Amino acid sequence: MPQLSGDLIRHRLKTHTFGQNVVYIEKIGSTNVELKALARGGAPEGLLYITDEQLAGRGRLKRRWVAPAESSLLFSLLFRPGDFLAPAQAQRLTMICALAMADAIHTQTGLMPDIKWPNDLLWKDGKKLAGILTELEIEHDRLAWVVVGIGVNVNLDFRRHTDLDRQNRGREDNGGPPLMQTATSLSMILGRDTSADRLPILQQFLVNVEQRYDALKQGRLPHEEWSARLAGVGQPATVTAPDRVYRGVVVGVDENGALLLREEDGTITAILAGDVSLR
Repeated sequence: MPQLSGDLIRHRLKTHTFGQNVVYIEKIGSTNVELKALARGGAPEGLLYITDEQLAGRGRLKRRWVAPAESSLLFSLLFRPGDFLAPAQAQRLTMICALAMADAIHTQTGLMPDIKWPNDLLWKDGKKLAGILTELEIEHDRLAWVVVGIGVNVNLDFRRHTDLDRQNRGREDNGGPPLMQTATSLSMILGRDTSADRLPILQQFLVNVEQRYDALKQGRLPHEEWSARLAGVGQPATVTAPDRVYRGVVVGVDENGALLLREEDGTITAILAGDVSLR
C-alpha cells in the first residue's frame, strides 16, 4: 500500500488553504495531540497533520482508535474560526467535516455513508466507517482554534485483525464487543483492495471542506443537510448524556448540531453531548 506524503497530497490539490500546508509523519501517537500543540504555537489555518499509523488515537470519551499501518486515513485539520463562530457553534465544523468526508467517499467509490450523531459515519448495517473528534481552545470567550481529527477505515478487514481486539482487551476504555461486530471499512463493503483510494478521498475531502467552510463564513448553515443524512431520524432512541438518560424519537439537529429528541411527553429536547443507541 502506498505511503502518503505532503508532496503527494498537494499535487494538483484544488484548494487555496486547506491541505496546502502539510505535516506528514509515518508513525505518531495522536494527530490531534500534535496539531493542538502546533495550533498553540501559531500554526496557520488549514494545516493538515497526517500519519500512516496512529499509536494512541482517540475517539470521544477517551475511546481508542487503532489501525494497522497504511490501512486508513488518519489526520487532523486546523481551523481558526474565531471571527465568525462562537464557542457554542463549534459543532458546525464537525458537521461540515462529516458532510465533506461522506461526499468525498461517494465521489471516489459511489458509496454514501450515513451520519450518526454526533460524529460518526456509518454504513447501512450500522457499523462504523469513520469517526470524528473535535477539540478546541477558547481565549477571552472566543475560539482561538479548533482541531478536527478524522479516522476513516479504508483498506482493512476487521475479521482478520483480531490482534487489535486482543491488545485492547482488559483496558478500562475497551469494554465493548470485538471490532468486527461494530466496525467496517471501504474494502469490506466493496469487496476489493481500496488502498489506492486513500489519496483521492483525502484530496476530495479537502476541496469539499474548504467549499463548505467558505459557505459557513457566508452564513449558510449545514444543519438541515446534516439532519437529512442523519441515521435514526424518526426512530426511537436512547441518549446517554452527561446529566441523564433521555428516551424518545430522533427529530434531527438544531443549527448548532444539538440532537433534537421528542421525548415521551411530546417535549422536544436539544441535547448537546451524549451517546445515541437506536432502538
